[in-house]
Parts: sequence; C-alpha cells; structure tokens
Amino acid sequence: KKKTIKISAEKRKSEFLMHRQQKMNRYSSERDALFKGRAVDSSVTAEKTHDMYEEENDSMVQSLAMKVAQLKSVTIDIGDEVRNQNKDLDEMDTDFDSTGGLLGNSMRRLKSLSKGGHNRVMCYLIVFVMFVFFLMYYMMR
Repeated sequence: KKKTIKISAEKRKSEFLMHRQQKMNRYSSERDALFKGRAVDSSVTAEKTHDMYEEENDSMVQSLAMKVAQLKSVTIDIGDEVRNQNKDLDEMDTDFDSTGGLLGNSMRRLKSLSKGGHNRVMCYLIVFVMFVFFLMYYMMR
C-alpha cells in the first residue's frame, strides 16, 4: 500500500512539474512579448497577468493539497504502527510477568530442596541443567 501511494504521489508530482513548466514557457513568451513592445493594450495585459497569477495560485493550491494528502497518509500509517507496537509491548509485558512468576516458584522450590539436604537430587538437577544448556548451545551453533 505504501509503495502504491509513493508511486502515485511521484507520478502526480512529475505531472504537476511538467504542467507547471509548460505554463512557465507560455508565460515567459507572453512576458517577452510584453516587454518587447508587442503588446500595447494595458487592460489586456493586466487581465492576462491576473489570469496568470490565478492559474499559478491554482497550481500551487493543487500542489499543497497533494502534499497534505501525502502527509495525512503518512500520519495514519505512523498511528497504525504505534498502535501495533503498543499491543505487542503489552503482550510482552504479560509474558514477562508470567515468566517471572514461574521463575520465582522454581527458585522457592530450589531453595527448599537445598535446605532439605537432598544432595543426590541436587546433583541430578545440576547435571540436567548443564545438559540442557549444552544442548541449547549446540543447537544454536
């Protein structure tokens, strides 16, 4: 969607610039005619000048409208992205809270095992944990 918006915006911009260049070429020829003494009637030239300014203003208004539309689109996309990231962060917060609870329970059980004097069970637990870490290390390599 972003790509099509960007392409259509670039297309509109190039069309606008081409149209503006054509107008400027026409205006420069009218201006040359005015200053070289070809156009004598001041009411006609004032009317042409007024029309020229009106057309230029209209083209600038269209350009501004295009830019505002692009800005609106970008702003909406940013808002959507922020909402999605906030939702993801809330889910991560919930997951971390539940993981913290599980780790807390595991630590309490481990402390009770270590206080109970069950040395054999503690050795098995340590060997199992080391095995799991080595297995994870080997899998990640």
